[in-house]
Amino acid sequence: MRTMTLKVPEDLFAEITSEARSRNISKSQVVRERLAKRRNPKGKGSLWNQIEDLVIQSDSLPADLSSNKAHLRSYGQNRADR
Repeated sequence: MRTMTLKVPEDLFAEITSEARSRNISKSQVVRERLAKRRNPKGKGSLWNQIEDLVIQSDSLPADLSSNKAHLRSYGQNRADR
């Protein structure tokens, strides 16, 4: 097996170290597993990747939908058609 040295951000290093300690394996093994997952993803990816095109982008919605009283004027009142 070949050796590689790389620099990672502190938060990522802490995450890898924590996972290695909790699973009682080396940090190198954690990194190898993560790289292998990225290389050979199971199925079609995460649930988010599968439904990402169905999610409404927040910039296409009114910014004041929940705080503008005009949107909430008749909310909770009895409707005559019931």
